Amino acid sequence: MPADLSRLRDDIDARLAAKHAAREAALPEARKAIRFAANAIRAVHRGERDDAQALLAQSEAALRAAEAASADQPAVRWSGAVDDAAKEYAEGRITLALVNEEPLPTPDELGVQDSAWLNGAAEAVGELRRHLLDELRAGRLERCEGLLGSMDAIHAMLVTIDYPDGITGGLRRSTDVARSIIERTRGDLTTALVQARLREALEDHARNLRQ
Repeated sequence: MPADLSRLRDDIDARLAAKHAAREAALPEARKAIRFAANAIRAVHRGERDDAQALLAQSEAALRAAEAASADQPAVRWSGAVDDAAKEYAEGRITLALVNEEPLPTPDELGVQDSAWLNGAAEAVGELRRHLLDELRAGRLERCEGLLGSMDAIHAMLVTIDYPDGITGGLRRSTDVARSIIERTRGDLTTALVQARLREALEDHARNLRQ
């Protein structure tokens, strides 16, 4: 092999080895961040808020480790896995804040890209539906109306973001899914409210007949 090809081969091999090492270090951390975030959301739905906070802290630590491992390798950093982890982490933080009726954490506060935050907010709409249905079964209708208002507010904000999917990470589809979730939820809540009012009217009528 000519000397120049030998050196070229060694240079390429070194660069590929560095990229491979970054990938092997970053991807497991990204998967851990996603797993911790998913477990945190499940803890939110079980009412285990302290556990959710602890799991989200673990998710953030794994996300930072994935970012650090891929910092010098743009092809790894921006291949999608780390961004997916950031989105799931943001979704967990946003869901917990809304369920706790706290201010939404900003992208800067979470240390995530705007596209990850936006898609995390869109996916949090589905988690709010699940929480709303739990509240609905418990008869807390006023709380349900507040949750639906939060879902509407998120969607109203998302539809104003009008950039190509390559910039927003496929936000348009996430927004469409959020809209369909909100429409189903509004129907469920409307039916429950009508039934509650009818039940109250019947109970009032029955009391009047007994007087």
